[in-house]
Amino acid sequence: MDFTLSDDQRAFQETARTFASAEMAPHAARWDAEKIFPEETLRAAAQLGFGGIYVKDDVGGSGLTRLDAALIMEELSAACPSTAAYISIHNMAAWMIDAFGDEAQRHRFLPKLCTMEHFASYCLTEPSAGSDAASLRTRAVLDGDHYVLNGTKAFISGGGRSDIYVAMVRTGGDGAGGISALVVERGTPGLSFGKQEDKLGWNSQPTAAVIFENCRVPVANRLGPEGHGFKIAMMGLDGGRINIGACSLGGARASLEAASRYVIERKQFGKPLADFQTTQFKLADMATELEAGRLLIHKAAALLDAKSPEATQASAMAKRFATDAGFRIVNDALQLHGGYGYLKDFPIERYLRDLRVHQILEGTNEIMRVVISRRLLTG
Repeated sequence: MDFTLSDDQRAFQETARTFASAEMAPHAARWDAEKIFPEETLRAAAQLGFGGIYVKDDVGGSGLTRLDAALIMEELSAACPSTAAYISIHNMAAWMIDAFGDEAQRHRFLPKLCTMEHFASYCLTEPSAGSDAASLRTRAVLDGDHYVLNGTKAFISGGGRSDIYVAMVRTGGDGAGGISALVVERGTPGLSFGKQEDKLGWNSQPTAAVIFENCRVPVANRLGPEGHGFKIAMMGLDGGRINIGACSLGGARASLEAASRYVIERKQFGKPLADFQTTQFKLADMATELEAGRLLIHKAAALLDAKSPEATQASAMAKRFATDAGFRIVNDALQLHGGYGYLKDFPIERYLRDLRVHQILEGTNEIMRVVISRRLLTG
């Protein structure tokens, strides 16, 4: 086991850190307050290769690994978890096209996704199908060389703004085996969107329902064979869970660093807060949990890169631990700031709001426990 990053990994980790510090951190509070989707900043990130991190290079991708992506996501989310998380979702949708699309689909869709000239969304969740994703009801009926879609997807990041929607739809019977994956393009007749959701956090990315009303999508836009959509969706989520865990690490790390600085400067009862043993112990626990989460994320990413049969369970473990620990670390950092932590003059409350949803999306942490225990009990 070698925990040392390669020279290349250190280089793009530093590139991501520099970009996040210069181009994201100074604007993150305004993006949050004014609900700005920072399109030009996202495209600048794509110029560094972050629009198609693990897309193959023949269509403009960076061809990096899942571990590489985790390193990048942690750095970007240290500045703005909301924006970093959208980059993760965009990359997940692009990877699905790269991994399961034919050559015509790859060369048609991916070059503009890798530059983020076009943005992408992943459409699985429905109003009545959240954790029970295999029960989704959006129906796609074959009509000649098109599918006719009817149904609604809920809580879609990029909804109303993205150009490409990778949607899981029912082309067959009940259950996972009746689901297929379709690429739905912006401007397709019958595609519309609900109102922009007013959210607790994640305000730098638009979120809306995606509505299909007799929406005609070419059969040529189907990824893989009919009935493979649920498998594609779950494989995408393995990587998405690693990325969202890495986003929690970045927000938690930034909060821990802010708290460490604050307790040195802040004095009570005649001495800095840092001199109190209870403060020291709290910081030590926060740092230990952060490192434990990072190790789980990196191990899961390495297993996914190796196509290990243990990757799904490892991804669930890493996501569950890193997102729970990340939120707890930010909450403790807010407590160490006292009343100041509750003010928007300090970034901690933004990290708290942004990281809370990580325990819900890409599979709730309760579902992560189901995934983990199922593997334990079935061998």
